[in-house]
Amino acid sequence: MELILISGMSGSGKSVALRSLEDAGYFCVDNLPPEMLIAFTDLLMQRQYELAAVAIDVRSAESLSQVPYYLEKIKASGIAVECIFLDASTETLVHRFSETRRRHPLAPAASGQPHADFNLVLTDAIELDRQLLSGIRDIAHVIDTSLMRSAQLQANIKQIIQAPPSSITLVFESFAYKRGVPLDADFVFDVRMLPNPHYEPSLKALTGLNAPVIDYLKAQDKVLQMKAQIQHFLESWLDAMAQDHRSYVTVAIGCTGGQHRSVYLVEALAEHFAPQWITLTRHRESTFWPTQSLN
Repeated sequence: MELILISGMSGSGKSVALRSLEDAGYFCVDNLPPEMLIAFTDLLMQRQYELAAVAIDVRSAESLSQVPYYLEKIKASGIAVECIFLDASTETLVHRFSETRRRHPLAPAASGQPHADFNLVLTDAIELDRQLLSGIRDIAHVIDTSLMRSAQLQANIKQIIQAPPSSITLVFESFAYKRGVPLDADFVFDVRMLPNPHYEPSLKALTGLNAPVIDYLKAQDKVLQMKAQIQHFLESWLDAMAQDHRSYVTVAIGCTGGQHRSVYLVEALAEHFAPQWITLTRHRESTFWPTQSLN
């Protein structure tokens, strides 16, 4: 049996993630009290369910600290457990709640208050939410949904559940510095100092997935040097991280626009490490790339 725990910040996309798992054939339960986790999995095993997912968040604030303990007991019973934590920047969450005028689970009723007061109360609630969930975040694979659309989050969830079991999974993620550093990154590498295909007229509208851009970057000594140094760093420490019971390591590669250099390096690094480790790739800015056919 496989159990996926979805947790994360209120407003970060847990409902979208749970729907994605339900579409993939998982038996899903939202807002399950943590105290019921063990009894819930026992019941599912008796009924021979193979795939299940539960969402737990700050609505169960009183018992959140016990979630890591319950998950360890469930793992000890032979159930494969995957924990996914959805995060987002405070600014993004304030915008989402303010836009919908939904009340945060930890915020007092704000009806009739001026907009500025509403945002102040909301910010306090988000920070408390973050504190209460920190224990779950520490043991989970974190996905930053700040700049994601629903379709991107669904694709990321499907990537995770389709990946075969591994002692460690490497996630390589490209991003644009002008839109912020991903919250889910364990390691961040800045490649903005490398030669930029953006300034080559024939390459500007392409991406790091296109053959002409790949050929251009492969011909740059600094690009190859950067790739080799990132490879060496990860090769030096991945075994130690696996021995430390890490399930996921997210490596974020950033350039100015998240379209050329970072995309190429993400794909090249994933290809290099794929024979030894399970690897996943994400391109955060893909929805903003120019429309094109990829070679």
